Amino acid sequence: MSKLDMTPGAQIPRTDAGPQTAVTQALSSAAYRDTDISAYEGLQSGKVKAGRFKLLRPNLGEAFSKAVISRTLGAKRNPLVPSFGVDARMIVHHCLAAEELRDERDRRLMVVTLVSGLLFLPGALLWLAAFQIRTWLKKDDSGRQDLYGTLVLVGVGLIAVLLAVRPPVSGLWALYFRVMMIAPVVGWLLAKRIVLRSTEDMRARWLALVEGNGPAATVAKAVPRDDMDKKAATLKAQLGRLEAEQETNFLHYAGPKGLLGAGRRWGSWNVSAELRPAEGHQDFRTFHTWDLARKIGERLGGLGRSEVANGGMPAYSVNHWILQHVPEGADEIGRPSGPEMDADGFVMRDFAVQEVANKQSFGHSGPRHCVATQFVLHQGQLISTILVEISVLANILEITVSGHALGPVHGLFTGKPKARELTRQKSGKFWVEETVQLPLIDNDDVVRQALRAPFMRAPVLLGWLGGGLGLPEPFGLRSSWVSKTWVNRDKTDDVLRSATPVVAAVTAALVDFLDEHDIDSSRFTNRVGILKSEMQGNRPYLFDQYAAD
Repeated sequence: MSKLDMTPGAQIPRTDAGPQTAVTQALSSAAYRDTDISAYEGLQSGKVKAGRFKLLRPNLGEAFSKAVISRTLGAKRNPLVPSFGVDARMIVHHCLAAEELRDERDRRLMVVTLVSGLLFLPGALLWLAAFQIRTWLKKDDSGRQDLYGTLVLVGVGLIAVLLAVRPPVSGLWALYFRVMMIAPVVGWLLAKRIVLRSTEDMRARWLALVEGNGPAATVAKAVPRDDMDKKAATLKAQLGRLEAEQETNFLHYAGPKGLLGAGRRWGSWNVSAELRPAEGHQDFRTFHTWDLARKIGERLGGLGRSEVANGGMPAYSVNHWILQHVPEGADEIGRPSGPEMDADGFVMRDFAVQEVANKQSFGHSGPRHCVATQFVLHQGQLISTILVEISVLANILEITVSGHALGPVHGLFTGKPKARELTRQKSGKFWVEETVQLPLIDNDDVVRQALRAPFMRAPVLLGWLGGGLGLPEPFGLRSSWVSKTWVNRDKTDDVLRSATPVVAAVTAALVDFLDEHDIDSSRFTNRVGILKSEMQGNRPYLFDQYAAD
Protein backbone atom coordinates (compact mmCIF):
# COMPACT_ATOMS: atom_id res chain seq x y z
CA MET A 1 0.00 0.00 0.00
CA SER A 2 1.20 3.47 -0.76
CA LYS A 3 2.49 5.49 2.15
CA LEU A 4 2.97 9.23 2.44
CA ASP A 5 6.50 10.48 3.02
CA MET A 6 6.28 12.94 5.92
CA THR A 7 10.00 13.67 6.22
CA PRO A 8 11.04 17.34 6.03
CA GLY A 9 11.71 18.84 2.63
CA ALA A 10 9.95 19.46 -0.65
CA GLN A 11 7.31 16.89 -1.55
CA ILE A 12 7.17 15.79 -5.20
CA PRO A 13 3.85 14.16 -6.15
CA ARG A 14 4.14 10.71 -7.69
CA THR A 15 1.94 9.62 -10.56
CA ASP A 16 2.04 5.95 -9.54
CA ALA A 17 1.14 4.10 -6.37
CA GLY A 18 4.11 1.73 -6.30
CA PRO A 19 4.01 -1.95 -7.27
CA GLN A 20 0.21 -2.08 -7.11
CA THR A 21 -0.43 0.50 -9.87
CA ALA A 22 -1.78 -1.84 -12.56
CA VAL A 23 -4.46 -3.51 -10.43
CA THR A 24 -5.49 -0.24 -8.80
CA GLN A 25 -6.09 1.37 -12.18
CA ALA A 26 -7.80 -1.73 -13.58
CA LEU A 27 -10.31 -1.79 -10.72
CA SER A 28 -10.73 1.99 -10.97
CA SER A 29 -11.60 1.67 -14.66
CA ALA A 30 -14.76 -0.26 -13.75
CA ALA A 31 -16.30 2.99 -12.51
CA TYR A 32 -16.23 4.41 -16.05
CA ARG A 33 -17.35 1.35 -18.01
CA ASP A 34 -20.54 1.47 -20.09
CA THR A 35 -20.89 -2.27 -20.72
CA ASP A 36 -24.07 -4.08 -19.85
CA ILE A 37 -24.53 -5.00 -16.21
CA SER A 38 -25.06 -8.64 -17.20
CA ALA A 39 -21.27 -8.93 -17.67
CA TYR A 40 -21.03 -8.99 -13.87
CA GLU A 41 -22.91 -12.31 -13.79
CA GLY A 42 -19.83 -14.09 -15.12
CA LEU A 43 -17.86 -12.65 -12.22
CA GLN A 44 -20.28 -13.01 -9.30
CA SER A 45 -23.21 -15.25 -10.13
CA GLY A 46 -26.51 -14.15 -8.63
CA LYS A 47 -25.22 -10.73 -7.54
CA VAL A 48 -27.06 -8.71 -10.21
CA LYS A 49 -30.23 -7.30 -8.67
CA ALA A 50 -33.10 -7.24 -11.14
CA GLY A 51 -35.15 -4.05 -11.36
CA ARG A 52 -38.82 -3.42 -12.10
CA PHE A 53 -38.35 -1.32 -15.23
CA LYS A 54 -35.90 -2.32 -17.96
CA LEU A 55 -35.50 1.22 -19.27
CA LEU A 56 -34.10 2.28 -15.87
CA ARG A 57 -31.51 -0.49 -15.71
CA PRO A 58 -27.98 0.81 -14.88
CA ASN A 59 -24.89 -0.11 -16.85
CA LEU A 60 -21.87 -1.74 -15.22
CA GLY A 61 -20.04 1.50 -14.37
CA GLU A 62 -23.08 3.12 -12.78
CA ALA A 63 -23.93 0.07 -10.69
CA PHE A 64 -20.31 -0.62 -9.69
CA SER A 65 -19.68 2.95 -8.51
CA LYS A 66 -22.83 3.10 -6.41
CA ALA A 67 -22.23 -0.31 -4.85
CA VAL A 68 -18.58 0.40 -3.95
CA ILE A 69 -19.30 3.88 -2.56
CA SER A 70 -22.18 2.60 -0.46
CA ARG A 71 -20.13 -0.33 0.89
CA THR A 72 -16.91 1.54 1.65
CA LEU A 73 -18.19 4.94 2.77
CA GLY A 74 -21.51 4.08 4.39
CA ALA A 75 -22.14 5.54 7.82
CA LYS A 76 -22.84 2.15 9.43
CA ARG A 77 -20.88 -0.11 7.12
CA ASN A 78 -19.46 -3.46 8.20
CA PRO A 79 -15.67 -3.94 8.51
CA LEU A 80 -13.77 -4.42 5.26
CA VAL A 81 -11.25 -7.09 4.31
CA PRO A 82 -7.87 -5.39 3.73
CA SER A 83 -7.02 -4.92 0.06
CA PHE A 84 -3.41 -5.97 -0.38
CA GLY A 85 -1.77 -4.90 -3.61
CA VAL A 86 -4.13 -2.01 -4.39
CA ASP A 87 -4.70 1.55 -3.25
CA ALA A 88 -8.27 1.27 -1.97
CA ARG A 89 -8.68 5.01 -1.50
CA MET A 90 -7.70 5.69 -5.11
CA ILE A 91 -10.33 3.23 -6.37
CA VAL A 92 -13.05 4.88 -4.30
CA HIS A 93 -11.82 8.30 -5.49
CA HIS A 94 -12.42 7.21 -9.07
CA CYS A 95 -15.88 5.93 -8.18
CA LEU A 96 -16.70 9.31 -6.63
CA ALA A 97 -15.24 11.14 -9.64
CA ALA A 98 -17.31 9.01 -12.03
CA GLU A 99 -20.43 9.77 -9.99
CA GLU A 100 -19.66 13.49 -10.21
CA LEU A 101 -19.36 13.27 -14.00
CA ARG A 102 -22.65 11.39 -14.23
CA ASP A 103 -24.39 13.86 -11.92
CA GLU A 104 -23.24 16.72 -14.14
CA ARG A 105 -24.59 14.88 -17.18
CA ASP A 106 -27.85 14.01 -15.43
CA ARG A 107 -28.48 17.62 -14.44
CA ARG A 108 -28.47 18.57 -18.11
CA LEU A 109 -30.51 15.55 -19.10
CA MET A 110 -33.05 16.29 -16.38
CA VAL A 111 -33.76 19.72 -17.85
CA VAL A 112 -34.21 18.19 -21.30
CA THR A 113 -36.42 15.41 -19.94
CA LEU A 114 -38.65 17.73 -17.92
CA VAL A 115 -39.11 20.22 -20.77
CA SER A 116 -39.59 17.77 -23.63
CA GLY A 117 -41.13 14.95 -21.63
CA LEU A 118 -43.14 16.31 -18.74
CA LEU A 119 -44.65 19.27 -20.62
CA PHE A 120 -45.62 16.98 -23.47
CA LEU A 121 -46.38 13.94 -21.35
CA PRO A 122 -48.95 12.19 -23.61
CA GLY A 123 -46.54 12.12 -26.54
CA ALA A 124 -43.61 11.13 -24.34
CA LEU A 125 -45.63 8.24 -22.91
CA LEU A 126 -46.41 6.96 -26.41
CA TRP A 127 -42.74 6.99 -27.34
CA LEU A 128 -41.81 5.32 -24.04
CA ALA A 129 -44.40 2.63 -24.65
CA ALA A 130 -42.80 1.98 -28.04
CA PHE A 131 -39.34 1.60 -26.53
CA GLN A 132 -40.69 -0.63 -23.76
CA ILE A 133 -42.33 -2.87 -26.35
CA ARG A 134 -38.99 -3.02 -28.18
CA THR A 135 -37.37 -4.14 -24.93
CA TRP A 136 -39.91 -6.92 -24.52
CA LEU A 137 -39.47 -7.99 -28.14
CA LYS A 138 -35.72 -8.43 -27.61
CA LYS A 139 -36.53 -11.51 -25.54
CA ASP A 140 -37.87 -13.17 -28.71
CA ASP A 141 -35.42 -15.64 -30.22
CA SER A 142 -37.12 -15.94 -33.60
CA GLY A 143 -34.63 -13.56 -35.22
CA ARG A 144 -37.30 -11.03 -36.17
CA GLN A 145 -37.23 -8.94 -33.01
CA ASP A 146 -35.37 -6.10 -34.75
CA LEU A 147 -37.94 -5.99 -37.54
CA TYR A 148 -40.86 -5.95 -35.10
CA GLY A 149 -39.19 -3.27 -32.99
CA THR A 150 -38.67 -1.08 -36.05
CA LEU A 151 -42.32 -1.52 -37.05
CA VAL A 152 -43.41 -0.36 -33.59
CA LEU A 153 -41.33 2.83 -33.88
CA VAL A 154 -42.59 3.43 -37.41
CA GLY A 155 -46.16 3.06 -36.16
CA VAL A 156 -45.66 5.64 -33.42
CA GLY A 157 -43.91 7.90 -35.95
CA LEU A 158 -46.96 7.73 -38.24
CA ILE A 159 -49.14 8.77 -35.30
CA ALA A 160 -46.84 11.74 -34.73
CA VAL A 161 -47.13 12.78 -38.40
CA LEU A 162 -50.91 12.36 -38.34
CA LEU A 163 -51.27 14.52 -35.22
CA ALA A 164 -48.97 17.17 -36.70
CA VAL A 165 -50.92 17.32 -39.98
CA ARG A 166 -54.47 16.80 -38.72
CA PRO A 167 -54.84 17.43 -34.98
CA PRO A 168 -58.15 16.11 -33.57
CA VAL A 169 -59.04 19.49 -32.01
CA SER A 170 -58.88 23.12 -33.05
CA GLY A 171 -57.71 26.33 -31.46
CA LEU A 172 -54.81 26.52 -29.03
CA TRP A 173 -55.03 22.81 -28.25
CA ALA A 174 -54.44 22.07 -31.93
CA LEU A 175 -50.96 23.61 -31.65
CA TYR A 176 -50.26 21.45 -28.59
CA PHE A 177 -51.32 18.29 -30.42
CA ARG A 178 -49.13 19.23 -33.39
CA VAL A 179 -45.95 19.38 -31.27
CA MET A 180 -46.95 16.80 -28.64
CA MET A 181 -45.20 13.95 -30.45
CA ILE A 182 -42.46 16.06 -32.04
CA ALA A 183 -41.15 17.71 -28.84
CA PRO A 184 -39.96 14.38 -27.33
CA VAL A 185 -38.05 13.68 -30.56
CA VAL A 186 -36.32 17.07 -30.33
CA GLY A 187 -35.55 16.33 -26.68
CA TRP A 188 -34.14 12.97 -27.71
CA LEU A 189 -31.78 14.66 -30.19
CA LEU A 190 -30.53 17.05 -27.50
CA ALA A 191 -30.18 14.20 -25.02
CA LYS A 192 -28.22 12.18 -27.57
CA ARG A 193 -25.60 14.93 -27.88
CA ILE A 194 -25.25 15.13 -24.09
CA VAL A 195 -25.01 11.34 -23.70
CA LEU A 196 -22.51 11.04 -26.56
CA ARG A 197 -20.14 13.61 -25.05
CA SER A 198 -20.38 11.93 -21.65
CA THR A 199 -19.79 8.46 -23.10
CA GLU A 200 -16.73 9.61 -25.05
CA ASP A 201 -15.27 11.18 -21.90
CA MET A 202 -15.96 8.07 -19.81
CA ARG A 203 -14.45 5.76 -22.42
CA ALA A 204 -11.33 7.91 -22.70
CA ARG A 205 -10.82 7.65 -18.93
CA TRP A 206 -11.52 3.91 -19.02
CA LEU A 207 -8.93 3.36 -21.77
CA ALA A 208 -6.32 5.56 -20.10
CA LEU A 209 -6.63 3.70 -16.79
CA VAL A 210 -6.36 0.26 -18.37
CA GLU A 211 -3.30 1.38 -20.34
CA GLY A 212 -1.68 2.66 -17.15
CA ASN A 213 -1.69 6.40 -17.77
CA GLY A 214 -5.07 7.37 -16.40
CA PRO A 215 -5.81 10.83 -15.03
CA ALA A 216 -5.96 11.43 -11.30
CA ALA A 217 -9.44 11.38 -9.79
CA THR A 218 -10.64 14.79 -8.62
CA VAL A 219 -13.12 14.71 -5.73
CA ALA A 220 -13.92 18.33 -4.97
CA LYS A 221 -16.79 17.47 -2.64
CA ALA A 222 -14.32 15.81 -0.23
CA VAL A 223 -12.58 19.15 0.41
CA PRO A 224 -14.42 21.26 3.03
CA ARG A 225 -14.90 24.87 1.96
CA ASP A 226 -15.12 26.08 5.55
CA ASP A 227 -15.75 24.85 9.09
CA MET A 228 -19.49 24.68 8.44
CA ASP A 229 -19.18 22.32 5.47
CA LYS A 230 -20.07 19.21 7.45
CA LYS A 231 -20.96 17.08 4.43
CA ALA A 232 -17.49 17.44 2.89
CA ALA A 233 -15.84 16.99 6.29
CA THR A 234 -17.78 13.76 6.81
CA LEU A 235 -16.77 12.43 3.40
CA LYS A 236 -13.14 13.33 4.06
CA ALA A 237 -13.27 11.52 7.41
CA GLN A 238 -14.84 8.45 5.79
CA LEU A 239 -12.07 8.32 3.18
CA GLY A 240 -9.47 8.62 5.92
CA ARG A 241 -11.17 5.81 7.83
CA LEU A 242 -11.13 3.64 4.71
CA GLU A 243 -7.41 4.24 4.23
CA ALA A 244 -6.65 3.56 7.89
CA GLU A 245 -8.52 0.25 7.78
CA GLN A 246 -6.26 -0.99 4.98
CA GLU A 247 -3.32 -0.85 7.44
CA THR A 248 -4.98 -3.20 9.92
CA ASN A 249 -2.93 -5.94 11.57
CA PHE A 250 -6.01 -7.91 12.69
CA LEU A 251 -6.96 -10.37 9.95
CA HIS A 252 -9.32 -13.31 9.59
CA TYR A 253 -8.85 -16.91 8.50
CA ALA A 254 -11.90 -18.57 6.94
CA GLY A 255 -10.94 -22.24 6.73
CA PRO A 256 -10.84 -23.48 3.10
CA LYS A 257 -11.19 -19.88 1.88
CA GLY A 258 -7.82 -19.18 3.44
CA LEU A 259 -6.63 -15.85 4.77
CA LEU A 260 -9.22 -13.24 3.81
CA GLY A 261 -7.50 -10.70 1.61
CA ALA A 262 -4.40 -12.85 1.01
CA GLY A 263 -5.79 -16.02 -0.56
CA ARG A 264 -5.75 -19.74 0.13
CA ARG A 265 -2.96 -21.73 1.72
CA TRP A 266 -0.94 -23.68 -0.83
CA GLY A 267 2.03 -24.95 1.20
CA SER A 268 3.17 -25.61 4.77
CA TRP A 269 6.53 -26.50 6.34
CA ASN A 270 7.25 -27.44 9.96
CA VAL A 271 10.35 -27.59 12.13
CA SER A 272 9.96 -28.97 15.65
CA ALA A 273 12.21 -30.49 18.29
CA GLU A 274 12.68 -30.69 22.03
CA LEU A 275 14.37 -27.81 23.83
CA ARG A 276 17.46 -29.04 25.69
CA PRO A 277 20.43 -27.17 27.16
CA ALA A 278 23.50 -26.96 24.96
CA GLU A 279 26.56 -28.99 25.84
CA GLY A 280 28.34 -27.52 28.86
CA HIS A 281 25.22 -25.82 30.21
CA GLN A 282 23.06 -27.18 32.98
CA ASP A 283 20.03 -25.20 31.85
CA PHE A 284 19.13 -22.84 29.03
CA ARG A 285 18.09 -19.21 29.24
CA THR A 286 14.33 -18.86 29.34
CA PHE A 287 12.58 -16.75 26.74
CA HIS A 288 9.16 -15.65 25.55
CA THR A 289 7.65 -16.57 22.20
CA TRP A 290 7.63 -12.88 21.28
CA ASP A 291 11.42 -12.76 21.60
CA LEU A 292 11.80 -15.40 18.90
CA ALA A 293 9.11 -13.78 16.73
CA ARG A 294 10.91 -10.44 16.89
CA LYS A 295 14.22 -12.12 15.99
CA ILE A 296 12.60 -13.78 12.97
CA GLY A 297 10.99 -10.50 11.89
CA GLU A 298 14.34 -8.71 12.03
CA ARG A 299 16.01 -11.42 9.95
CA LEU A 300 13.20 -11.32 7.37
CA GLY A 301 13.77 -7.59 7.01
CA GLY A 302 17.07 -8.38 5.28
CA LEU A 303 15.53 -10.21 2.31
CA GLY A 304 15.98 -7.08 0.21
CA ARG A 305 19.77 -7.42 0.43
CA SER A 306 21.90 -9.91 -1.48
CA GLU A 307 25.57 -10.66 -2.11
CA VAL A 308 24.70 -10.94 -5.81
CA ALA A 309 23.85 -7.88 -7.89
CA ASN A 310 20.06 -7.42 -8.22
CA GLY A 311 19.50 -10.48 -6.05
CA GLY A 312 17.50 -8.72 -3.34
CA MET A 313 13.78 -9.44 -3.16
CA PRO A 314 11.74 -6.38 -4.20
CA ALA A 315 8.34 -5.07 -3.11
CA TYR A 316 7.89 -6.92 0.17
CA SER A 317 6.89 -6.06 3.72
CA VAL A 318 7.24 -7.78 7.09
CA ASN A 319 4.53 -7.33 9.73
CA HIS A 320 3.28 -8.87 12.95
CA TRP A 321 -0.32 -9.94 12.40
CA ILE A 322 -3.08 -11.24 14.61
CA LEU A 323 -5.29 -13.92 13.04
CA GLN A 324 -8.85 -14.68 14.10
CA HIS A 325 -10.65 -17.72 12.73
CA VAL A 326 -14.13 -17.24 11.26
CA PRO A 327 -16.45 -19.85 9.70
CA GLU A 328 -16.04 -20.52 5.99
CA GLY A 329 -19.54 -19.20 5.21
CA ALA A 330 -19.31 -16.09 7.38
CA ASP A 331 -20.72 -13.01 5.65
CA GLU A 332 -19.31 -10.54 8.17
CA ILE A 333 -16.07 -10.01 10.07
CA GLY A 334 -15.35 -8.06 13.23
CA ARG A 335 -12.47 -6.68 15.23
CA PRO A 336 -12.18 -6.27 19.00
CA SER A 337 -12.74 -2.95 20.69
CA GLY A 338 -11.06 -1.66 23.80
CA PRO A 339 -7.71 -0.36 24.97
CA GLU A 340 -5.80 -2.98 22.98
CA MET A 341 -6.88 -1.32 19.71
CA ASP A 342 -5.97 2.11 18.37
CA ALA A 343 -8.40 5.03 18.24
CA ASP A 344 -9.91 3.92 14.91
CA GLY A 345 -10.26 0.32 16.05
CA PHE A 346 -8.29 -1.13 13.13
CA VAL A 347 -4.75 -1.70 14.45
CA MET A 348 -3.95 -3.72 17.57
CA ARG A 349 -1.41 -1.92 19.74
CA ASP A 350 2.10 -3.32 20.20
CA PHE A 351 1.63 -4.39 23.82
CA ALA A 352 -1.50 -6.35 22.89
CA VAL A 353 0.29 -8.03 19.97
CA GLN A 354 3.07 -9.13 22.32
CA GLU A 355 0.53 -10.41 24.81
CA VAL A 356 -1.17 -12.54 22.15
CA ALA A 357 2.21 -13.84 20.94
CA ASN A 358 3.26 -14.90 24.45
CA LYS A 359 -0.08 -16.40 25.42
CA GLN A 360 -0.55 -20.17 25.22
CA SER A 361 -3.01 -20.60 22.32
CA PHE A 362 -3.30 -24.40 22.45
CA GLY A 363 -6.92 -25.37 23.04
CA HIS A 364 -8.22 -21.80 22.71
CA SER A 365 -10.18 -20.33 19.80
CA GLY A 366 -9.04 -16.76 20.34
CA PRO A 367 -6.70 -14.70 18.15
CA ARG A 368 -3.22 -16.00 17.35
CA HIS A 369 0.00 -14.26 16.38
CA CYS A 370 2.10 -14.72 13.25
CA VAL A 371 4.95 -13.00 11.43
CA ALA A 372 3.84 -12.18 7.88
CA THR A 373 6.08 -11.57 4.89
CA GLN A 374 4.16 -10.29 1.90
CA PHE A 375 5.30 -9.82 -1.69
CA VAL A 376 3.39 -7.61 -4.14
CA LEU A 377 4.41 -8.99 -7.53
CA HIS A 378 3.58 -8.39 -11.18
CA GLN A 379 2.33 -4.83 -10.55
CA GLY A 380 -0.11 -6.06 -7.94
CA GLN A 381 -1.51 -8.92 -10.03
CA LEU A 382 0.00 -11.46 -7.63
CA ILE A 383 0.12 -11.37 -3.83
CA SER A 384 2.32 -13.95 -2.11
CA THR A 385 2.06 -14.07 1.69
CA ILE A 386 4.23 -16.28 3.91
CA LEU A 387 3.10 -16.68 7.53
CA VAL A 388 5.36 -17.83 10.37
CA GLU A 389 3.68 -19.19 13.50
CA ILE A 390 5.48 -20.19 16.71
CA SER A 391 4.14 -22.55 19.34
CA VAL A 392 5.62 -24.11 22.47
CA LEU A 393 4.01 -27.18 24.07
CA ALA A 394 5.82 -28.52 27.13
CA ASN A 395 9.44 -28.37 25.92
CA ILE A 396 8.63 -28.84 22.23
CA LEU A 397 9.23 -25.78 20.06
CA GLU A 398 7.49 -25.83 16.68
CA ILE A 399 7.85 -23.33 13.84
CA THR A 400 5.22 -23.48 11.08
CA VAL A 401 5.72 -21.61 7.82
CA SER A 402 2.73 -21.49 5.46
CA GLY A 403 2.36 -19.96 2.01
CA HIS A 404 -0.73 -18.15 0.73
CA ALA A 405 -1.36 -16.76 -2.75
CA LEU A 406 -3.90 -14.33 -4.20
CA GLY A 407 -4.22 -14.44 -7.98
CA PRO A 408 -4.81 -11.70 -10.55
CA VAL A 409 -8.04 -9.75 -10.82
CA HIS A 410 -10.70 -11.03 -13.19
CA GLY A 411 -10.26 -10.20 -16.87
CA LEU A 412 -13.45 -8.13 -16.76
CA PHE A 413 -11.45 -5.31 -15.17
CA THR A 414 -8.55 -5.36 -17.64
CA GLY A 415 -10.50 -5.24 -20.91
CA LYS A 416 -10.30 -2.13 -23.08
CA PRO A 417 -13.33 -0.38 -24.58
CA LYS A 418 -14.40 -1.89 -27.88
CA ALA A 419 -16.33 -0.40 -30.76
CA ARG A 420 -19.86 -1.73 -31.20
CA GLU A 421 -19.98 -3.96 -34.26
CA LEU A 422 -22.54 -6.01 -36.15
CA THR A 423 -21.84 -8.97 -38.42
CA ARG A 424 -24.43 -9.39 -41.15
CA GLN A 425 -24.92 -10.71 -44.68
CA LYS A 426 -23.61 -8.36 -47.31
CA SER A 427 -26.27 -6.60 -49.35
CA GLY A 428 -26.59 -8.26 -52.76
CA LYS A 429 -24.20 -11.07 -51.76
CA PHE A 430 -26.01 -13.09 -49.12
CA TRP A 431 -23.22 -15.67 -49.10
CA VAL A 432 -20.70 -13.06 -47.88
CA GLU A 433 -20.62 -11.74 -44.32
CA GLU A 434 -19.50 -8.22 -43.44
CA THR A 435 -18.80 -6.47 -40.15
CA VAL A 436 -20.07 -2.91 -39.81
CA GLN A 437 -19.32 -0.49 -37.01
CA LEU A 438 -22.36 0.74 -35.09
CA PRO A 439 -22.76 4.14 -33.43
CA LEU A 440 -21.16 4.50 -30.01
CA ILE A 441 -24.58 4.85 -28.38
CA ASP A 442 -27.94 3.56 -29.56
CA ASN A 443 -31.45 4.93 -29.19
CA ASP A 444 -32.30 2.71 -26.25
CA ASP A 445 -29.31 3.94 -24.25
CA VAL A 446 -30.23 7.59 -24.85
CA VAL A 447 -33.77 6.95 -23.63
CA ARG A 448 -32.47 4.97 -20.65
CA GLN A 449 -30.15 7.71 -19.44
CA ALA A 450 -32.71 10.46 -20.07
CA LEU A 451 -35.23 8.53 -17.97
CA ARG A 452 -32.75 7.88 -15.14
CA ALA A 453 -31.70 11.54 -14.90
CA PRO A 454 -34.76 12.86 -12.97
CA PHE A 455 -34.14 10.20 -10.29
CA MET A 456 -30.62 11.42 -9.50
CA ARG A 457 -31.83 12.83 -6.17
CA ALA A 458 -33.63 9.59 -5.27
CA PRO A 459 -30.97 6.85 -5.59
CA VAL A 460 -32.88 4.38 -3.40
CA LEU A 461 -35.99 4.62 -5.58
CA LEU A 462 -33.86 4.40 -8.72
CA GLY A 463 -32.18 1.27 -7.39
CA TRP A 464 -35.56 -0.28 -6.66
CA LEU A 465 -36.87 0.51 -10.14
CA GLY A 466 -33.76 -0.25 -12.18
CA GLY A 467 -31.78 -2.74 -10.09
CA GLY A 468 -28.11 -2.77 -9.20
CA LEU A 469 -25.16 -4.87 -8.04
CA GLY A 470 -24.64 -6.89 -4.91
CA LEU A 471 -21.12 -7.25 -3.53
CA PRO A 472 -19.71 -10.50 -2.09
CA GLU A 473 -19.24 -10.58 1.67
CA PRO A 474 -16.96 -10.29 3.53
CA PHE A 475 -16.02 -7.59 1.05
CA GLY A 476 -12.53 -6.55 0.00
CA LEU A 477 -11.74 -4.37 -2.99
CA ARG A 478 -8.93 -6.70 -4.12
CA SER A 479 -9.88 -10.18 -2.97
CA SER A 480 -13.52 -10.18 -4.14
CA TRP A 481 -12.70 -10.36 -7.85
CA VAL A 482 -9.75 -12.71 -8.31
CA SER A 483 -9.18 -15.37 -10.93
CA LYS A 484 -7.12 -18.55 -10.71
CA THR A 485 -3.57 -18.25 -9.42
CA TRP A 486 -1.94 -21.33 -10.92
CA VAL A 487 -2.64 -20.84 -14.63
CA ASN A 488 0.30 -18.58 -15.48
CA ARG A 489 3.79 -20.08 -15.57
CA ASP A 490 5.63 -16.95 -14.42
CA LYS A 491 3.23 -16.23 -11.57
CA THR A 492 3.26 -19.85 -10.42
CA ASP A 493 7.06 -19.95 -10.37
CA ASP A 494 7.28 -16.66 -8.48
CA VAL A 495 4.88 -17.85 -5.78
CA LEU A 496 6.84 -21.07 -5.29
CA ARG A 497 10.18 -19.27 -5.27
CA SER A 498 9.06 -16.65 -2.75
CA ALA A 499 8.77 -19.27 -0.01
CA THR A 500 12.35 -20.59 -0.15
CA PRO A 501 14.21 -17.42 0.98
CA VAL A 502 11.65 -16.88 3.74
CA VAL A 503 12.06 -20.41 5.09
CA ALA A 504 15.85 -20.04 4.91
CA ALA A 505 15.74 -16.75 6.83
CA VAL A 506 13.37 -18.17 9.45
CA THR A 507 15.47 -21.27 10.10
CA ALA A 508 18.70 -19.23 10.24
CA ALA A 509 17.12 -16.85 12.76
CA LEU A 510 15.88 -19.85 14.77
CA VAL A 511 19.33 -21.45 15.02
CA ASP A 512 20.96 -18.13 15.99
CA PHE A 513 18.30 -17.55 18.63
CA LEU A 514 18.78 -21.01 20.13
CA ASP A 515 22.54 -20.54 20.30
CA GLU A 516 22.09 -17.17 22.02
CA HIS A 517 19.92 -18.81 24.69
CA ASP A 518 22.24 -21.78 25.36
CA ILE A 519 19.89 -24.27 23.71
CA ASP A 520 21.13 -27.31 21.82
CA SER A 521 20.52 -26.40 18.16
CA SER A 522 21.85 -29.63 16.62
CA ARG A 523 18.41 -31.27 16.63
CA PHE A 524 16.90 -28.28 14.84
CA THR A 525 19.83 -28.08 12.42
CA ASN A 526 19.22 -31.68 11.32
CA ARG A 527 15.52 -31.02 10.78
CA VAL A 528 16.26 -27.82 8.89
CA GLY A 529 18.49 -29.78 6.52
CA ILE A 530 15.68 -32.27 5.87
CA LEU A 531 13.21 -29.42 5.33
CA LYS A 532 15.47 -27.71 2.78
CA SER A 533 15.75 -30.99 0.89
CA GLU A 534 11.97 -31.28 0.77
CA MET A 535 11.67 -27.75 -0.59
CA GLN A 536 13.76 -28.64 -3.65
CA GLY A 537 10.59 -30.08 -5.17
CA ASN A 538 8.15 -27.40 -4.04
CA ARG A 539 4.66 -27.61 -5.49
CA PRO A 540 1.25 -26.21 -4.50
CA TYR A 541 -1.30 -28.36 -2.70
CA LEU A 542 -4.91 -27.86 -1.65
CA PHE A 543 -4.68 -27.27 2.10
CA ASP A 544 -7.42 -26.69 4.69
CA GLN A 545 -9.60 -29.36 3.06
CA TYR A 546 -9.42 -32.75 4.72
CA ALA A 547 -10.95 -36.12 3.89
CA ALA A 548 -11.59 -36.89 7.57
CA ASP A 549 -14.96 -36.01 9.13
